[in-house]
Amino acid sequence: MTTYTTTGSPLGELLLVGEAGVLTALSMPGRRTAPAVRADWRRDDDAFAEATAQLAAYFAGRLTRFDLRCAAHGTEFQRRVWQAVDTIPYGTTTTYGALAARLGVARADTPAVGAALGANPLLIVRPCHRVIGADGSMRGYAGGVERKVRLLTHEGALQPTLV
Repeated sequence: MTTYTTTGSPLGELLLVGEAGVLTALSMPGRRTAPAVRADWRRDDDAFAEATAQLAAYFAGRLTRFDLRCAAHGTEFQRRVWQAVDTIPYGTTTTYGALAARLGVARADTPAVGAALGANPLLIVRPCHRVIGADGSMRGYAGGVERKVRLLTHEGALQPTLV
């Protein structure tokens, strides 16, 4: 049975979805591929207590690496990309090209790496927001580029903008 909960965050309300105590999706408002709560899903806040506690600790600056039971459905290539992204340390970034090279992906196929990142169902927990353009630009993020900037600023990879 699919279960879900929602939790507040500085980025808006997050939707957590899972099966048998395993997190399968974490999305935020405005994501066009976000799962929509279905009538046959059951809300179960307790099933996501650890995930919501870790998210709260992350946003409070007390957690730099998530330790959750997760399972994301994707192609073999997507899973390879996601595993590589899981190793990008908190507070750092890498580029799409560097990630592609690390995976042995031809330079011409680097957009496929970006597409795999865009299909990541576990936003924040799987830190695809840490992948940026070679020129330092914020090239897309399934949760929105503004949120990508906010996450990287929160992690210290970007300096806050003074106004």
